[in-house]
Amino acid sequence: MLVLFVLSSMVYAGAPRVVPAILDSIPHEKSHFTQGIFFDGKEIVETTGQYGESGLYRRTLDGKILDSARLADRYFGEGSIAVGEDIFYLTWKSKKAFIYNRKPFRPKGEFRIPTEGWGLTYWQSALLMSNGSDELLRIALGAFNVFDAIRVTDGGKPVKMLNELEIVGNTLYANIWQTALIAVIDLPSGKVLKYLDFAEKARSLYRSNPNIDVLNGIAYDGKYLWVTGKYWPQIYKIAVP
Repeated sequence: MLVLFVLSSMVYAGAPRVVPAILDSIPHEKSHFTQGIFFDGKEIVETTGQYGESGLYRRTLDGKILDSARLADRYFGEGSIAVGEDIFYLTWKSKKAFIYNRKPFRPKGEFRIPTEGWGLTYWQSALLMSNGSDELLRIALGAFNVFDAIRVTDGGKPVKMLNELEIVGNTLYANIWQTALIAVIDLPSGKVLKYLDFAEKARSLYRSNPNIDVLNGIAYDGKYLWVTGKYWPQIYKIAVP
């Protein structure tokens, strides 16, 4: 964990960094290895990872679980997004994504992805997927083929380890794995405008919760961003910078 915070201060130094003000917080399940969160109305949908523990959850802001579904033990779940009546849920190394009915959760199908799956969102009528590289893949609905890719750069240099994604208009928020940074990215150019730096908050959390893992969870409620991490005890509300 100490390496995480050192990396946060050493890399991605081109674009400016901003420490966001935390406006509020709500409880988060400390047993959840969070891979992605998004708002569905006033409820939060969360996907979790780890073999034998990966699942899809619908929860209220006060932490009540309203619906859930589990992946088979051989799958390691990753990010997710809702489009229309469907929820798309990535897996890590299986090169497969699952389709669930949005409400209530019910398996509907699956499709192949060409690389590892990390984060997922929806932008300009297509899925937008990260895979740990500096490249974001655009995936067509229906055929589920990759038809375009966006490379993310800071000062002309590639920004890799892009993970959980959240879109607000043409601005993409992407957490960078193994750091406490969220890159704020212009689309379609892929240029990093700035970073949201949660290193100080992450250090504070680690002191009282030594079992937590990295920042990994970004959701937008139409006005505010909400962020959390793997095994974090809270989800934090921040103003959209």
